Amino acid sequence: MKDRTHELRVGKETEEEDDVAVNMEKDRFMDEFFVQVEEIRGFIEELSEKVEEVKRQHSAILAAPNPDEKTKAELEQLMTDIKKFANKVRSKLKSIEQSIEHEEALSRSSADLRIRKTQHSTLSRKFVEVMSEYNATQSDYRERCKGRIQRQLEITGRNTTNEELESMLESDNPAIFTSGIIMDSNITQQAMNEIETRHTEIIKLENSIRELHDMFMDMAMLVESQGEMIDRIEYNVEHSVDYVERAVSDTKKAVKYQSKARR
Repeated sequence: MKDRTHELRVGKETEEEDDVAVNMEKDRFMDEFFVQVEEIRGFIEELSEKVEEVKRQHSAILAAPNPDEKTKAELEQLMTDIKKFANKVRSKLKSIEQSIEHEEALSRSSADLRIRKTQHSTLSRKFVEVMSEYNATQSDYRERCKGRIQRQLEITGRNTTNEELESMLESDNPAIFTSGIIMDSNITQQAMNEIETRHTEIIKLENSIRELHDMFMDMAMLVESQGEMIDRIEYNVEHSVDYVERAVSDTKKAVKYQSKARR
C-alpha cells in the first residue's frame, strides 16, 4: 500500500500557508479600514470646529448694523468649507456602507464585519450630530436676522405679522422691504441698509440649508435605521458581560466547594 503521509503533510502545510496569507490580507484590510476611520473622524472634528466658528461669525455680523464685507466673506467661506467637508464625509461613509452591504449580500459574517458596522454607525451618528448642530445654528441665525428686520420695520411704523414677514422673506429681492417705505422721511439710510443686509443674509442661509438638505436627510435616515441594530448590539454586549460575570461567580463557588470537599 502506498504511503501517502508525505502528500498529506505537504497538503496540510499548503493549507496552513493559505490560511496565513488570508489572515494577513484581512489584517492589512482592517489596518487600511482604521486609517480611513481616523481620516473620517478628523473631517468630522474639522466640521465641528467650523460650525463653532460660524456661530462666532453670526454673532459678529448681528452685532453690527452694517457688517463689513470681510466678515461676510469669511462666513461665506466657512459655509463653503462645511459643505465641502460634509460631502467628503458623506462620500466616505457611503463607500463603507456599500462595502458592508456587499459582504452581507454574500452572507458573510465575521468579527471584522461587526467591527466595521459598529465603527460606521458611530461615525454616522457623530456626523449627523454635528450637521444637526449646524442646521440649528443656521435656523437660529435666520430667526435673529428676521427679528432685526421686524424691529426696523416697526421703527418706520410698518407693522407686519409673522405670516406677512415670512411671505416677504420668500422673495429673492432684498428691496421688497424698503420699496414701500422708500419715500418715508422717517427711515434712515442706515435702517434701510440693515433691512436689506439681513434679508440678503437670510437668502444665503436658505440656499445653504437647501443645498445640504438632501444629504442631511439621507444620513439622518441611515442613522435612524441603524438605531435598532446598535440597540441590539448594546443589549448583546451587556448580556454577554452579565453572562461572563455569572460564569466567573459560578466558577469561584465551584472552586470553593471543591476545596472544602477535599478537606
